[in-house]
Amino acid sequence: MAGRVARLAAVRTPSLPLAPERYRIGHCVRGTELTLLDVPPEDSSWERLDPPQRRQRTLDGIKRLLLRESQVQPLLVMFEDLHWIDPETQALLDSLVESLPSARLLLFLNYRPEYRHGWGSKTYYTQLRLDPLPRASAEELLETLLGSGPDLTLLKALLIERTEGNPFFLEESVRALAETQALAGDRGAYRVVRPISSIQVPATVQAVLAARIDRLSPDDKRVLQSASVIGETATFAILQAVADMPEEELRQALDRLQAVELLYETSLFPDLDYTFKHGLTYQVAYTSLLLERRRTLHVRILEAMERLYADRLGEQIERLASHAFRGEAWEKAVTYLRRAGAKAFAHSANRQAVAYYEQALTALSHLPESQQTLEQAIDLRFDLRTSLFPLGEMDKIVGHLREADRLARVLGDQRRLGWVSVYMAHYSQATGDSKRAHEAARAAHTIGEALADLALETGARFYLGWSAFSLGDHVGAEGHLRSVVASLEPHRRGERCNLTGFPAVMARWVLSMCLAARGELDEGIAVGREGIRIAEELDHAYSLILACWGPVDAYRIKGELHEATRLGERALGLCRDWNVTGLSPLVRAVLGDLYARTGRIADGFGLLQEALTAIESMRGGSSWDTSFRLHLGEAYARLGRLEQASATAERALLVARERGNRGCEGHALCFLGELALHADPPEIETAQVHCRQSLALAEELGMRPLAAHCHLGLGRLHGRAGRRHEADESLARAATMFREMAMRPWLEQAETELKALG
Repeated sequence: MAGRVARLAAVRTPSLPLAPERYRIGHCVRGTELTLLDVPPEDSSWERLDPPQRRQRTLDGIKRLLLRESQVQPLLVMFEDLHWIDPETQALLDSLVESLPSARLLLFLNYRPEYRHGWGSKTYYTQLRLDPLPRASAEELLETLLGSGPDLTLLKALLIERTEGNPFFLEESVRALAETQALAGDRGAYRVVRPISSIQVPATVQAVLAARIDRLSPDDKRVLQSASVIGETATFAILQAVADMPEEELRQALDRLQAVELLYETSLFPDLDYTFKHGLTYQVAYTSLLLERRRTLHVRILEAMERLYADRLGEQIERLASHAFRGEAWEKAVTYLRRAGAKAFAHSANRQAVAYYEQALTALSHLPESQQTLEQAIDLRFDLRTSLFPLGEMDKIVGHLREADRLARVLGDQRRLGWVSVYMAHYSQATGDSKRAHEAARAAHTIGEALADLALETGARFYLGWSAFSLGDHVGAEGHLRSVVASLEPHRRGERCNLTGFPAVMARWVLSMCLAARGELDEGIAVGREGIRIAEELDHAYSLILACWGPVDAYRIKGELHEATRLGERALGLCRDWNVTGLSPLVRAVLGDLYARTGRIADGFGLLQEALTAIESMRGGSSWDTSFRLHLGEAYARLGRLEQASATAERALLVARERGNRGCEGHALCFLGELALHADPPEIETAQVHCRQSLALAEELGMRPLAAHCHLGLGRLHGRAGRRHEADESLARAATMFREMAMRPWLEQAETELKALG
């Protein structure tokens, strides 16, 4: 296998160029273990990757191996029973399907009708529907199973009627009739030895299977049921540990179960494995056991696995968790389920991680309450919060955080209370409630200072800075964010402090925007660029996306739209490449605004609408939806749809005031003033009221670029009203401010207006 992978990794073709060297397919062999990853495990950068990055690189590596093999020779790839698919395999299939048109690869899949996919519209997808057999085909199958004797005609009609042409039901019914001696002879040459009127065909295939299992000898039935408790695939060593019979007798029982086609031998290496012929057979065998017997077997299987896999429990963690939970070994269940959740989260399988963590909470509820179990209950809710956030399930997050807060107060656990406050600040800020976020972050910071917990202080200070920025307190925000930057220089830049991204990058992201809002544009760009450099060194997609976003505001305000657009496009590309779905709508909105400003109005308008639709679908909204709504209003104005532009801006103003987002309030007022000035006829007084309100806010908050735009707007409306002196003063003031901040496009506009006044 290692040699094959190495050979395929070396293949170069025009349609499949090799990725950069650090993203190559690596291989690492340790004994019988082969690990296929985009970055060899020995590379320390692999350990720094976030779960979505590891997942994406792993999926890309597997896909590239298949595509490269298809360049060597035509390839058939088969996946069976997609109705039982796991999210990771589904992600691989979705990615692989997109690459099929250019590859010599046939992807063959089967699934039950309840499975859903998004491939139906692909021109290269063909569906072959397999319905229950029509009568002619059912008769042909029964001809093969039973034979063609004249005494079989009525029996065939009875079987087709009862089974409705289901081939598995037909096959099992024939086998049951042979075992109960209603038929004599061999397959394909049976004869009926009982009156047809006395033959009973059960109403369901499950009933047929249950009857077949009941007719087994006690030893064979015990082995089959024990195998069903192990799982759909049963390893011989585990089966031997719980079957209560000598090895030779166990092998004979397994041979008999294979002979009657209830089990199949599926693997000899590295373990001898047996699997059930059909999922229904497995389900019926499992449910035929009494609950107490099942529980006992699960515990024995758990203990056997702990002995057999003592040196590699991590490989079996999901099965250990399942057996511990079903066996009601609650203490072990909590441990194994939490480890299984962490493993799923590490693969970015967040839905699976949530399921494991919720089961762990259920298991924990069966243990006596103690300090340890209460601490575990809090930490599990922190784990759930981390896994639920990428899924956008905000209601569940806040519910878990409130319960964690209650439990931490019962314990008097200040450190955990501090982290509850940090996470509540994140939740509140992400959903647009910056006031509550600021309060929660302040509470966390107080606790962090008292405990001298640097990670807690760092997290609290970051959210203090971000929420202060959203509330328009740019001086306060700058102080908090510079404190975060200073505390991490230089040796702590690589610390996460339990946050989603690296705070050394995230603080520079918000600080860059804060400096831009104050008119410190060159410094804002420098801070943002430093954030990009650090994120690149850390090789962390989430942080790099935010870092690219950081200096966009400063470039946009200066009028350097080409560089702003380049960074926006890079951020969106990273969202797509690394499947960072949580940031994707936000980045699309930023890029949509830039496209609209650079003349690509249709593209920009489309991105803005998509982004706002996605943001509005999030429960509680987003802290960015007000500014993005203003961008949409500006796009409406560029399209000449002034009524919709005005309605959108009014809505943005209302939300900004409700949330205390004073910076956005100032921008909304300025934009409404511009719209009033361009109305037909111009609404001079309304425009003046809006512009003066915006200017007052801008001066109070130290937002110099906004203040300059307000002076430009006032100069224009004074000019329209024939107030030359006031127009001259306002335009001159605007020109001076634009010149000081090197906002050249706006400076040119102000100077043009001044020249028009003579």
